Amino acid sequence: MGKFTVRTHKDSLFVNPKVRTISTPSFVGHSSNTHLSTNNFRTKSDLKLRLFSGVKNGSFGQRVVTRVRVQNDVEKSVGLIDDNDDVDKDDGFQWNHLPQRYKLIATTSLAFVICNMDKVNLSVAIIPMSHQFGWNSSMAGLVQSSFFWGYALSQLPGGWLAKIFGGRQVLAFGVLTWSVATALLPSMAGYMPGLVLSRILVGIGEGVSPSAATDLIARSIPLEERSRAVAFVFGGLSVGSVFGLLLAPPIIQNFGWESVFYLFGLLGVAWFLGFQYIEGGQTKSAASFLPSEYLLPFACVYCLQLCVESISTNKSPFSSMEELSRSLKTVPWKAFFRSPAVWAMIYAHFCGSWGHYTCLSWLPTYFSEELDLSLTEAAGVSVLPPLASVVVTNLAAQFADRLISRGVETTTVRKICQTIAFISPAFCMTLSSVDLGLPPWEIVGLLTSGLALSSFALSGLYCTHQDMSSEYASILLGITNTVGAVPGIIGVALTGYLFDSTHSWSISLFAPSIFFYLTGTIVWLAFASSKPQSFSKLE
Repeated sequence: MGKFTVRTHKDSLFVNPKVRTISTPSFVGHSSNTHLSTNNFRTKSDLKLRLFSGVKNGSFGQRVVTRVRVQNDVEKSVGLIDDNDDVDKDDGFQWNHLPQRYKLIATTSLAFVICNMDKVNLSVAIIPMSHQFGWNSSMAGLVQSSFFWGYALSQLPGGWLAKIFGGRQVLAFGVLTWSVATALLPSMAGYMPGLVLSRILVGIGEGVSPSAATDLIARSIPLEERSRAVAFVFGGLSVGSVFGLLLAPPIIQNFGWESVFYLFGLLGVAWFLGFQYIEGGQTKSAASFLPSEYLLPFACVYCLQLCVESISTNKSPFSSMEELSRSLKTVPWKAFFRSPAVWAMIYAHFCGSWGHYTCLSWLPTYFSEELDLSLTEAAGVSVLPPLASVVVTNLAAQFADRLISRGVETTTVRKICQTIAFISPAFCMTLSSVDLGLPPWEIVGLLTSGLALSSFALSGLYCTHQDMSSEYASILLGITNTVGAVPGIIGVALTGYLFDSTHSWSISLFAPSIFFYLTGTIVWLAFASSKPQSFSKLE
């Protein structure tokens, strides 16, 4: 006889969880998976549940449960499970058979592709818009920085809403908001307050998305897959920059600058509509295989039943604003700001954002003026850093996850990756800004290399929120991203002002970024930590 000890996961919403030891026939001599079943678990909704596990040989004769399939009678009755679904069926790639976490990561990454397409389109369109409306560099910087006003304002609300309502709903809201605002921008371009308002709305929509993605990753992705998940999702930003910078110039030259906003806005609306269909498919596959330590289907079924009960009784999940207020007060704010590691994340995010946002907004103009290139050529050169970032992001993720799987301390891995992300662009910008007599195309190569290597931050800083606390990861990112949005407001506008005053890209664009990269490295190495923290107990 073999014995298995089954414990309920803390996120599976069981009442009075008990440890069950189950005896099963011996597995010796059997090559196929053997199943065990039990209905001894009692949930808050009194569902009857059955567990099916695949078992393989472990060391010292132990039996290791490799995966768990969850099935319940309610799912059958409401048609959530298709009897014909068989995840072990080997008939090629099928979207419906993918585990839930892979679907979430894939669709979220696609949203981030569209996100940066709508962010960089203005950095290209600003050139013909400035000519049409007679804007100088200071005014162009003001228009571009208005995006970050909304981006900064939505960070903390986005993190809180993601924790309360879930990352999926918040992400859908964000995509729809920024897409509609993008499509409306051309109609407001001649009226400066309206133009600024439309970009603020784009910033609000895109501002809630990182926290929503962080919530999804923290709750559904195990530690050993986290670097790759973060890299794949946030790497969509680099892909979006590539597509945006490649597609925007020919669209603008052939159909006018207004058309790029209409088209990119439509893509976001299409994603939103398609996401509603994918959500239904994901709910249907609640019985798919998951790692044994992530019994999320239990929670999915329970939440589904809550929704059904809310509809049938005409009650909102939150009956009053008082409950929302109480949920906000339960967040351990004091514990966050007493942690040196949190302050290290805040400052590192600020430093990294300064270099990223100023270059994202001004590189097309810099390349156009320094290299005397046309709009299409300047955008083509500007696409090189994000294109290289796509490659570096995946290499960095593999590098980080491999170190963690080999037993290297998580904090050490995050510090290594973030140090690379800061020192590399600082070094390359220094060489680019100093008059060494380098030809323009060598400067392009230096900047491309430095900005591409800054993508190591996706396996450094951007994983630390989930490492420290999966429960409050979205709120922590909301905090750091709020501060990280400030360079978009100040830095982008300040770069334009400094360039009008000095006519020097070295002073206006590169010098401030180098300073923040270097100081950010020092603070990160001194205070950063990825050790899990129970902030609620520290409150």
